[in-house]
Amino acid sequence: MNGEYVLKKNVKMGEKAQVCSYCIIGVPAMGKKEGDIRTVIGDNARIRSHSVIYAGNRIGDNFQTGHGVLIRENNTIGNDVSIGSHTVIERDTVIGNGVRIHSSVFIPEYCRIEDSAWIGPNVVFTNALYPLSRDAKKNLRGPVIRKGAKIGANSTLLPGVVIGRSALVGAGSVVTKDVPDGAVVAGNPAKIINRIENISAYG
Repeated sequence: MNGEYVLKKNVKMGEKAQVCSYCIIGVPAMGKKEGDIRTVIGDNARIRSHSVIYAGNRIGDNFQTGHGVLIRENNTIGNDVSIGSHTVIERDTVIGNGVRIHSSVFIPEYCRIEDSAWIGPNVVFTNALYPLSRDAKKNLRGPVIRKGAKIGANSTLLPGVVIGRSALVGAGSVVTKDVPDGAVVAGNPAKIINRIENISAYG
């Protein structure tokens, strides 16, 4: 601990890491003691003010957060990942290399985001099909975002949907079923409206 931020026990920070004021890294999960689980953050990280990272995260090189990011326990996050201000990532999620997650995104447990995916601001992932059912916690399934897919601002993804490689989800969409590789979808419920190869900006 220093006068500006707190590093809990059993936290390993890589070389040239920068931790800004009022951050806490290595917070134990409920039922765990400080230092029970190792937390690793790679080289050249920049953790901006008021961010909280729980214990058990394994984070690669060149990681950066915006302000006020919350990352719960036991996630695996690759290299060159950026997470925008006020985003919340719950536990047991896997995020690949080169992923960009914008501000105010919610990502619950058991999601998977593959390399080079792009998640726009205010996107909401969900993982409970029937949130108040008796066995809701036993049947959580987060969305899967395949390599290079892009999710437009203010979209909502239902539990377990798979967004295919290089697919594009238009802003404000509600995705209720799987999106094929390379498809462009939009609307509520989201429907295929084009192919990525037909959009010159992505061609």
